[in-house]
Amino acid sequence: MSTNTNEILEQLKSITLLEAAELVSQIESTFNVDASAPAGGGMMMAMPAGGGDAGEAAAEKTEFNVVLEEVPSAKRISVIKVVRALTNLGLKEAKDMIESVPKTIVENVSQEDADAAKQQLEDAGAKVAIQ
Repeated sequence: MSTNTNEILEQLKSITLLEAAELVSQIESTFNVDASAPAGGGMMMAMPAGGGDAGEAAAEKTEFNVVLEEVPSAKRISVIKVVRALTNLGLKEAKDMIESVPKTIVENVSQEDADAAKQQLEDAGAKVAIQ
């Protein structure tokens, strides 16, 4: 790597998560790109043909979705903060997301990541399910 790249990398190591989210937002608007991960809608809909054994499919599940089911009005701000941290969304997008529950917050993550996201959202006051 070049020294310029190394310097940028070192600066990125020292910023907060909120600053990193703002940086991503600025990069997206400056270069007209979308840094979000693909939603994987096509992959999620693909089901095995032939009606495979449901018990076998559940035992093999390695990817999970965290679904926001309910947000008490008194806890909206803290839940928005957690949603923004988990998704790197802007304020308006995170607000829209929590207002249209049930809503999938994170998709296709490991069990550990799903449990961590669920815990963060529940600590903020939201009702969450892992699917």
